[in-house]
Amino acid sequence: QVQLQESGPGLVKPSQTLSLTCTVSGGSITTSYYYWSWIRQPPGKGLEWVGAIAYDGSTFVSPSLKSHTSISRDTSKNQFSLQLSSVTPEDTAVYYCVRDGIAIKTPDYWGQGTQVTVFS
Repeated sequence: QVQLQESGPGLVKPSQTLSLTCTVSGGSITTSYYYWSWIRQPPGKGLEWVGAIAYDGSTFVSPSLKSHTSISRDTSKNQFSLQLSSVTPEDTAVYYCVRDGIAIKTPDYWGQGTQVTVFS
């Protein structure tokens, strides 16, 4: 059973960088051919795919967020991370880390989610 757990600050000030980490257990983030994604849900809105890192380390980011988003991993800790720079209140959301099963953007395991609020 794969388990994912998000960690990071719940409050971030505008223009700062948001950093979130997902710790994975029950499976390796280097196992072919899985993708590991970040998804967010702003208050009152639907789910938004942010980006992903593949089993081989290649990364994919939503075009609308690409200019200030990066995804990385630490294979020694079986973790992957999200960094959003220059955040604004529009980045306020519940952030989920997920494993994609069949293909990218097809999550089969979810973390519980972590609330991130951007406010001054």
